[in-house]
Amino acid sequence: MTYLQLSAVFLAVAALAAVALCVGTRRAPHLGALALTASALFILTAVFDTVMIATGLFHYAPSHLAGVHIGLAPLEDFAYPLAGVLLLPALWTALRARRSRNTARQEERP
Repeated sequence: MTYLQLSAVFLAVAALAAVALCVGTRRAPHLGALALTASALFILTAVFDTVMIATGLFHYAPSHLAGVHIGLAPLEDFAYPLAGVLLLPALWTALRARRSRNTARQEERP
């Protein structure tokens, strides 16, 4: 299995979980905030992965890479920040919706 295949599976699971968590909630994460967060995380990933790879902290087997790099960071490294951008706000939204439902139920009780 290549890093790209592993990243695709990881992203698919994160996207499906994000959709499942947001179904049934009144509010969804704001797309502008998600885009800004993704941009910041991609820049940080490019910078810090390049530094870590340049200093020899880790390396990738070239035969398992797609071959596209941003700095020294392979494209596959950017899947994990993207998964976080998809999954964490969806989880936050779902937990807030659950808390709101529980609060509403408690207020209805005599």
